[in-house]
Amino acid sequence: MTKLRAISLFTGAGGLDLGFEAAGFKTAVALEIDARCVETLRANRDWPIIDRDIIDVTTGELLDIGGLAPGEADLLIGGPPCQPFSKSGFWASGEAKRLSDPRAGTLGAYMRVLEEARPRAFLLENVEGLGFRSKDEGLRLIESELQRINTEHGTSYRASIAVLNAADHGVPQLRRRLFVIGARDGTPFVFPRASHVDPATAEPSDKRPRYRTAWDVLHNAGTSDYALTAKGKWAALLPSIPEGQNYLWHTGRGGGEPLFGWRRRYWSFLLKLAKNQPSWTLQAQPGPATGPFHWTSRRLSMREMARIQTFPDTFTVTGSVADAQRQLGNAVPSLLAEVLARAIASQLFSHAIAGEPTLAVPPAPPTPPAEPVAKVPRSFLALCGEHEAHPGTGRGYRASMRERSDLIAAE
Repeated sequence: MTKLRAISLFTGAGGLDLGFEAAGFKTAVALEIDARCVETLRANRDWPIIDRDIIDVTTGELLDIGGLAPGEADLLIGGPPCQPFSKSGFWASGEAKRLSDPRAGTLGAYMRVLEEARPRAFLLENVEGLGFRSKDEGLRLIESELQRINTEHGTSYRASIAVLNAADHGVPQLRRRLFVIGARDGTPFVFPRASHVDPATAEPSDKRPRYRTAWDVLHNAGTSDYALTAKGKWAALLPSIPEGQNYLWHTGRGGGEPLFGWRRRYWSFLLKLAKNQPSWTLQAQPGPATGPFHWTSRRLSMREMARIQTFPDTFTVTGSVADAQRQLGNAVPSLLAEVLARAIASQLFSHAIAGEPTLAVPPAPPTPPAEPVAKVPRSFLALCGEHEAHPGTGRGYRASMRERSDLIAAE
């Protein structure tokens, strides 16, 4: 059977494409502006790549390079840059500009290519925040644009929308992403049911496999690279935090020393993997104290991060460890992409794929005991004491500073 052809926008390091490739799709043309990501793609695949800003690339050029005419592409895939809709935007600045952020123009660019290429189906991926209640202007833009495209071009696109947790589909990582999927002929898309379950909440009668864990993918990916040693002011505190815990361990409500106030730091501060649990979400641009860290209190290697993101072992992310973290932290887990690709192939293209996903993670040998927890170094004990807990959503330091600024501006 001829492979289904996809146009890939905002390709990044190729997480989505690798999953669709595993399901039998072919990337006819990819567009990516980041030089490091382009280097990674070209080192691993011979896909035609346009390495320019999508704003400066016409849909006609995309189609020409992909050997396609309007209406011939089977699929359009891509995740427009997500920072305008990310929770981290709220943490960093106390607010997020969302559609007023210039980067949100990439969402409109995706819709422009959809209109002009008119593929048989499309998949748009983004952060969960794109669909937050009362802040869903991005989703409303997508839906209004689909209605306009249908009216002007006689198509029948309609959006099926879901937030998926990658761990529910066999990825060894707790990562929630929003997906919008639609077919040109209006065929409805039903998102696949979770194939794996959280053992902490699963009913005893539920026979589905349990979540895949960090140990499942990292048990045989050992490394002794000195460059992975944790650095910075807080590095020496990491060994005193148990597996699966973060700085909250060292608060008045945790089990360690009262070094910090409850919820006064960001969640990934001093966050460590646990062997018997899925990884926490990989961060794209972490500070020196931002996890998840390995359970041995070091940074993760490129291969370890790639495995957590279920990239094939034959795929190498180029650049430094920091370069790899940025590329992989922004990627879609390839196994999750493959699961969706299989469902799209079956439901929208009448092409069912038998067997387990190619990128599925097998269970590992028995999980060893947790690493021993070290004592808090003496240099940190001066922090011990009573620390005020966070007062609650919308009442923290940044919120009070905004209120003060508003009052001064009103005087």
